[in-house]
Amino acid sequence: MDDLKPQMTAHDAIRELVERVTYAPGYTSAVGTKVESAEPGHVVMSLAKSGGLLQANGFFHGGVIAGLADHAGGGAVTTAMPPGRFAVTINLQVSYLAVAKGQSLIARARAIQVGSTIGVAHVDVASLADGTETPCAVAIVTLRGVDFPAL
Repeated sequence: MDDLKPQMTAHDAIRELVERVTYAPGYTSAVGTKVESAEPGHVVMSLAKSGGLLQANGFFHGGVIAGLADHAGGGAVTTAMPPGRFAVTINLQVSYLAVAKGQSLIARARAIQVGSTIGVAHVDVASLADGTETPCAVAIVTLRGVDFPAL
């Protein structure tokens, strides 16, 4: 009977890992972070606009933008690490480029260096309004690999 079960591909396993971490109880699931794609060293995530994520002026709060960049960068580095390892942030640098006034945010992260203990990701964050993306932030995330925690 088990022979009839479809086997999970490496690509599917990577996406499942990123989704498991993102959708587990905690900040990323509470704010509504969505995994758009995940492959080794590359992750794309999005976040829809909602009142609790905005400043009084209606723009996405900078902390929300930083949180999305941090999580996407962590996903990119984690997917480039050996199985059983998980990347946790040790430094986050965010440069804000424009106000984020769209209906959603999209973060595209790629691992630019992954060593035996430290990894670095570059993340571009854009605000999406009426099908048009406007860059709103760029981040560099430095992470340390640890043993994967039980979720």
